[in-house]
Amino acid sequence: MQLKQTDIKLPFQSLFLIAPFFLWGTAMVAMKGVLPQTTPLFVAGVRLVPAGLLILLFTTLQGRPQPKSWKAWLWISIFALVDGALFQGFLAEGLERTGAGLGSVMIDSQPLAVAILSLWLFQDKIGFWGWLGLVIGVGGISLIGLPDELILNGFNLETAGMAWGVDHLFQSGEWLMLLASLSMAVGTVLVRWVCRHCDPVVATGWHMIIGGLPLFALSGGLESEQWIHLGGADWLALAYSTVFGSAIAYALFFYFASSGSLTSLSSLTFLTPVFALLFGNLFLGEVLSPLQSLGVGLTLVSIYLVNQRDTLAEKLKFKRSDAQGLNSPSEQQLNSSEEKPFEIPVKVRLSEPEPKL
Repeated sequence: MQLKQTDIKLPFQSLFLIAPFFLWGTAMVAMKGVLPQTTPLFVAGVRLVPAGLLILLFTTLQGRPQPKSWKAWLWISIFALVDGALFQGFLAEGLERTGAGLGSVMIDSQPLAVAILSLWLFQDKIGFWGWLGLVIGVGGISLIGLPDELILNGFNLETAGMAWGVDHLFQSGEWLMLLASLSMAVGTVLVRWVCRHCDPVVATGWHMIIGGLPLFALSGGLESEQWIHLGGADWLALAYSTVFGSAIAYALFFYFASSGSLTSLSSLTFLTPVFALLFGNLFLGEVLSPLQSLGVGLTLVSIYLVNQRDTLAEKLKFKRSDAQGLNSPSEQQLNSSEEKPFEIPVKVRLSEPEPKL
């Protein structure tokens, strides 16, 4: 899909541009705050189904076409299973076992996995900056997800006094968040096939509904007392996560993506965990260990490098050419005409409908 390279003319444009990432980050905090009074799979279902209905209502008012072919429904269903049920299920289960800030960092590490999958499936170039970002990202995620005792004792399980195994991994909130991130990354890649058969915004709405229903079914069979202990403030937190953190955030994201924003939306992904870390500390009292703080910093740097690898490569190429005197204007030309500053046009692709939470 070719996107227009036009500027968005809105009051307080910068605030609108970062709004989706603010909403996603704060929605993580709202979900974490309500989990002690309810169950994770129920929260995941509430996050998806009502938001999907709101998005479909919005697309109906816009007159967007609904999916018609069996291929469209097949790809939407696969998308719903991976990016809906698995992603939100792992996210909610992981969020119950870790902090909102750390969870958001792990979720938003998905561009690292997307880059590898794109290289494998579509032969997309990663380049020097991308590989550097991937290496830094692996280090950052390791510092976040692995226990401090294991790292400080040189990864010696016996010295660290730990008995690690598969059961331990699935009880670790950080690793569940990593599984959620991988699910989101696979879903991001699947969008390329979904968009061939269906409008991407309509597909987003349907995949939320189809993916949310199994979560409600699992919640009914495996969980109990999902809403008995919920008070008014808890329902407001769930409503915020659903309406603002899902429906409105995605609507704004697609609005900016479809109209060609001034900045690549993917480069703003790192803002989501920043907001989650900030508000998690303010409202939930979440505190990171020194190693986790270092891991967060490395992960944010890696996300930026991977998302902006093409732009950084172009800037480096331009600086090298300028240093070698290639294609440099003469002094007379510089004095006679005013040159505009060098700009790299960045296109926003709809390959990431959920830079999610």
